[in-house]
Amino acid sequence: MQNKGLIRFLTWAFVLVCLFQLSFTFATRSVEKKAKNVAQAYVDAQATKDLAMQKAGSDQLYAQMILDSMQIARESAYIDSMATEKVWFGYNYRECQNREINLGLDLKGGMNVMLEVSTVDVVRALADHTDDTVFNKAIDNALAMQKKTTNRDFVSLFYDEIVALDPDVRLAGYFSTQLRDKIKLNDDNDKVMKVIKEETAGAYDRTYEILRQRIDKFGVAQPTIQRLEASERILVELPGVKEPERVRKLLQGTAQLEFWLTYDNREAYPMMEAIDKYIASIKNGETTETETEVADSAAANDSLSMLEQLSVNKEAASDAEADEFAKSNPLFSLMSPNVSQDRQLGMGPVVGFAPYKNRAAIDAMLQQAFDKKIVDPRQVKFLWSAKPMTGSNDVYELYAIKITDREGKAVLDGSVITDARQDFSTTGGNEISMTMNNEGAREWKRITGENVGNCIAIVLDNVVYSAPNVNGEIAGGRSSITGSFTLEEAKDLANILKSGKLPAPAVIVQEAVVGPSLGQESIHKGLISFILAFIVVLIYMVVFYNRAGWVSVIALITNVFLLMGILASIGSVLTMPGIAGIVLTMAMAVDGNVIIYERIKEELREGSSLSNAVTAGFKNALSAIIDGQVTTFLLGLVLIMFGSGPVQGFAVTLCIGIVTSLFTSIFITRLCLDWMMNHKKKVNFSFSFTENFMRNAHADFLGKRKLFYGIACAAIVLCICGFCFRGLNFGIDFTGGRTYVVRFDQPVNAVDVRADLAKQFAEAPEVKTYGPSNQLKITTKYKVNEDGDEVKNEIMTKLYEGTKASFANGITIDEFKSTETNPLGVIQAEQVGATIANDLKRSSILAVIGGLLVMFVYIGLRFRSWRFGLGSVAALTHDTILVVGMFSLLYGLMPFNLEVDQSFIAAVLTVIGYSINATVVIFDRVREYKKLYPKRDLMTHMNDAINSTLARTINTSGTTFVTLLMMFIFGGEVIRGFIFALLVGVVCGVFSSLCIACAVVYDLSRKQNKLNA
Repeated sequence: MQNKGLIRFLTWAFVLVCLFQLSFTFATRSVEKKAKNVAQAYVDAQATKDLAMQKAGSDQLYAQMILDSMQIARESAYIDSMATEKVWFGYNYRECQNREINLGLDLKGGMNVMLEVSTVDVVRALADHTDDTVFNKAIDNALAMQKKTTNRDFVSLFYDEIVALDPDVRLAGYFSTQLRDKIKLNDDNDKVMKVIKEETAGAYDRTYEILRQRIDKFGVAQPTIQRLEASERILVELPGVKEPERVRKLLQGTAQLEFWLTYDNREAYPMMEAIDKYIASIKNGETTETETEVADSAAANDSLSMLEQLSVNKEAASDAEADEFAKSNPLFSLMSPNVSQDRQLGMGPVVGFAPYKNRAAIDAMLQQAFDKKIVDPRQVKFLWSAKPMTGSNDVYELYAIKITDREGKAVLDGSVITDARQDFSTTGGNEISMTMNNEGAREWKRITGENVGNCIAIVLDNVVYSAPNVNGEIAGGRSSITGSFTLEEAKDLANILKSGKLPAPAVIVQEAVVGPSLGQESIHKGLISFILAFIVVLIYMVVFYNRAGWVSVIALITNVFLLMGILASIGSVLTMPGIAGIVLTMAMAVDGNVIIYERIKEELREGSSLSNAVTAGFKNALSAIIDGQVTTFLLGLVLIMFGSGPVQGFAVTLCIGIVTSLFTSIFITRLCLDWMMNHKKKVNFSFSFTENFMRNAHADFLGKRKLFYGIACAAIVLCICGFCFRGLNFGIDFTGGRTYVVRFDQPVNAVDVRADLAKQFAEAPEVKTYGPSNQLKITTKYKVNEDGDEVKNEIMTKLYEGTKASFANGITIDEFKSTETNPLGVIQAEQVGATIANDLKRSSILAVIGGLLVMFVYIGLRFRSWRFGLGSVAALTHDTILVVGMFSLLYGLMPFNLEVDQSFIAAVLTVIGYSINATVVIFDRVREYKKLYPKRDLMTHMNDAINSTLARTINTSGTTFVTLLMMFIFGGEVIRGFIFALLVGVVCGVFSSLCIACAVVYDLSRKQNKLNA
């Protein structure tokens, strides 16, 4: 092998980079483990005191609930305190967390949400919410049409409907008021439509930016927010969240842009002093309020026992002077007041500065002071800056906001903003230029005229973006915001400001909530299935290929290591289907080694020396390996394009695995074999009982092709009958609806639970056992087209009422619907809107058709004949129909879920990719034989090709089947149906590769004397 030195260098470089990336995962796990230990130690100490017992009396359960809440609060407090602490190679905990392996919701628990920007609300807002009958009728008609067809945007549908209602309509009359700078009364409809489409497209971009900002502030580790621009939807994944209702409100609320007057620090500082003294008096026991009373308040997490943990600085704990200061000045020990070194009060609205880790404690102290009216919440509130101070990565400013309205409203809000854009100041810096409507312009002129020399805070979603000083009265409704903005920050802030003018609510159209207990179970089952699959592959390769089998094991370990390192490097999300993708990658990685080893064995049988046999084996196997892996890679790309969520995670893992498999099977294996030969180590490629496996196979596959056609046709007819008479069991991905996985404390009967639920719902939900006998999957289409907290709570209440009798021990509705700590009740919830379901159906059909088309084009080009392409597509169509048919024939009869959903489509495409792999290897051998033996007829070439690759086909299919079988048995209910489809596909793929593909090519080509290959 040439360039061995370069290959060694690249190998070690890849290994070191992957090791570095994976090290962040171990670093964060270490911090989280320490957080659990610190919290447990605190809880153990508290359990020995009488604090909890005094409150709980003899109620041990209530006492335990208090201790559990303490542990969660302490864990969070410790992790928050470590957010900016250096924990690994100069990286702080937050940075390490962003670089660790991302676990998907099915492994970590959390929430997955698909949001759709409500274009109809944007259009209504642009028309100033007109009550015109024709306009609103057109809106209603367009909404109805949108539910029937999803290949046209709402604005175009609206235009068609309003023109149908009034052919002489002048759209400028509706939109010229709000868009007076862009639309004139005499503008024609085409120009108006162009502006409306630009504005609605801009609303999507601004909604995405607002959601990203909100999610960043939400405090979730490794959130994912992804644009789905083709459908104007936004995908959000929040691993580890435990408050779904809070997330829904956070994501669906429109942006709140406000302009507030501010206090000068000299006015606000006495308030801060009063708060500091009050908190000190509580901590030092100078008031009648005790920690026990505080713990019983509505906000248990704001208890002073928690504040004490937050306020003690680790470095200052041994410093008596600092400790004394923290005791007498608890607030100022956490933040630096806006005071100069000579004790002069700073000017402006900023009252103090604090690192991020102290903000929660400071907020709790301020809330305590507001609750006790130490400062009047009707006159002041304190808000943090949106980003750290200039020159600091972690220190935030605290602003004193003046409340002048009796209802606590801002002096001006974002509804008056008509436009905002990034601009350049006279000094060359970045600024944001704003334009207001007439009402806003008048009010802005008054406010600025009355507050010359003061600051006005620009607040979005309760954080301060800027607080510029007013230099004079501003007339005309035009103003600018200056600051130390980068170009990107100025553009982002302009987008955020403009969002106040265009309310574009983001409506949840798909949702999935997974409890942490289910996530832990998935991790456990995934690890077991992965380890068992690895052991099975190891044994298989060593038993079949002797010492060379151990080389394959080394390559396989390297492959998995590189794969995990790359996943961590690119921030990809590892899901349960992703683990299935890794296991499948292991099986397919072995395929490369099997092809190479079989080629080497052929060379050795012909009398070549070991060195020459290895060289020739790698050379002759290269085209088959590359063609086979490229076809599967192309299918992975199709999955990435059309899939979403876990399906995309599976596809990304599969594609990366194919790349690493090529590298390890071609280069790592060769390096190991060369090292063994150079050091005179014995290299065996078989045992005596495997040496001649399938060597003398001479089956007449082409001669029996009519029999095989008959078998295939009979199976296809049976499957078509299944489609006609039984149909398919479509999941909510394709029908819309809501699904809940409910876990009981005893085995339950699905029929009995369904009968109880039928009393609650107008149409009885679908109920079936999901995994163990104490777990049910309940699917309902009740109010499938309605959304909102009221609807969700109504359905949850009906679900609770219909299932509570099946619990052996009583369960409250709060325990039933909690996914945080309770292992019983609803452990997973999912919602798919009707529009999303239609889109998924269409994209799934396109994905399958696209996959078959890609295979036809690639194989036809690679083998320079459309007949090869058509033969491969015929075999793949056979496999697809049989896999889908098995789901039709067997659903309801098998003791596991056989729903047709996104994961099933991913399985079908994977089967296509896997099956074509085996077909390509045979086609490659046909091409080789035609060059070596040009006088032989085509039937002989094809039979010889199938027989000579039979050992490879059986070995590869065998390793794949047993690894998938491990996943099927031990991988858990979540992916059992997915793995079953792959198992069926492997069996069908072997049959079609051996018996169908070449037969079709032969029948298409037998009239020719020569086939161009």
